[in-house]
Amino acid sequence: METTTIGFIGLGLIGGSIAKAIRKFHPEYQILAYNRTRDTLEDAVFDGIVDIACDEQDSKFALCDIIFLCATVDYNIECLPWLKQIIRPGCILTDVGSVKGEIHKEITALSMAPNFIGGHPMAGSEKTGYEHSTDHLIENAYYILTPSEEVGLDKIGVYTELVTSIGALPMILTFEEHDYITAAVSHLPHVVAAALVNLVQKLDSPSEHMKAIAAGGFKDITRIASSSPYMWQQICMENPENISQVLDEFIRLIVQAKYLVDQHDGDGLFQMFSNSREYRDSISDTSSGPIKKEYALYCDIIDETGAIATIATILSMNHISIKNIGIIHNREFDEGVLKIDFYDQAAQKEAAEQLGKRNYIIYER
Repeated sequence: METTTIGFIGLGLIGGSIAKAIRKFHPEYQILAYNRTRDTLEDAVFDGIVDIACDEQDSKFALCDIIFLCATVDYNIECLPWLKQIIRPGCILTDVGSVKGEIHKEITALSMAPNFIGGHPMAGSEKTGYEHSTDHLIENAYYILTPSEEVGLDKIGVYTELVTSIGALPMILTFEEHDYITAAVSHLPHVVAAALVNLVQKLDSPSEHMKAIAAGGFKDITRIASSSPYMWQQICMENPENISQVLDEFIRLIVQAKYLVDQHDGDGLFQMFSNSREYRDSISDTSSGPIKKEYALYCDIIDETGAIATIATILSMNHISIKNIGIIHNREFDEGVLKIDFYDQAAQKEAAEQLGKRNYIIYER
């Protein structure tokens, strides 16, 4: 039986995570890869994720059944002309970029549409790089496929099957639909988070009281502002029309909120908060979105020596791994609580159960 060969150009957070997931679920597949940082490529070989380390524009990519373009959009596009010369007619070429319009246009211009299916796993982290990649990053995440108009159903079927096999949830859209949707649910939140952080920095006094208080809930809701500035600069430059359109609507809603506050319109303010709560609560927790979900719980603790150590010991005895732990103070929790972050939902639920059995008061948000 002929071995399926998968190629990667770029092994950052997303490329590395997809490669690790393929290795986990398809250990028989052959994986070859190129990465501009050679140390990263050597780490992937050492980890057993990559079988063959390639050079730039390596002819060995001609062996591939599927090639993932996981570098920056500009570098992915730069790779297309030489890939056109070597890929087989049956090869599936895909990318993982957050914006699809530009690469689809280049694919069409180079007459590579019969081979191309755009891809975007709607998962991620404020962390970047291969060192933060995991074999479960895209598990239960929507994986958007944007097939070119000329690609065959057989290729769409093969790629959809692969995406499903590594635990993601494929969804087929046009690249135009994709870029508009992600502008609203992914790109705009990052712009807003950055603006909120910059606002507090601007308004704060030299004593930095705002910064101190922001260590609670404010830091939670602006977590994504810690993402790569370079990556988000590029995304905003690649999808400006859609981002500008959703920003216009967001600004309209902000102006409306200001009007309600200025007018002391209690009914209008209540309706604004009620509508947002109702819609947010209707969003499913069963799949990851483009902004990686936090798995956290909040626990009341007694203010005494060893209280945190006791909780950590309980979780350790039940083989529950903690990602992060610390005390937070904000208006939601007047007395302060212990916030515990976990790597997945199963650990979060098990921790809540074990601590609940011992009469700890648990809050989940």
